[in-house]
Amino acid sequence: MKTLRVAMAVAILVVLAAPAPMQAAAKTYQVTGPVLAIDDSTITVEKGKDKWEIARDASTKITGDLKVGAKVTIEYRMTATAVEVKSDAKAAKKK
Repeated sequence: MKTLRVAMAVAILVVLAAPAPMQAAAKTYQVTGPVLAIDDSTITVEKGKDKWEIARDASTKITGDLKVGAKVTIEYRMTATAVEVKSDAKAAKKK
């Protein structure tokens, strides 16, 4: 029993002490297509009939000659920047 407690304590410490990269990261996605527009903060790519505007900053790694018309594959993550919780109208009516 004491061994189990020690093992659990060690496991918890390892998880809590793990550096950020080892902890769960946001899932990555890809979009591929020709570049329609480029500026300092965005890259616009056409995928099918849709236009995808992807944000970028100084830390965005670019390999090759990025220019309008070039075919690119962009790897990106979806991360929430704000969450607003709405009240549930049905739950309010039941009270």
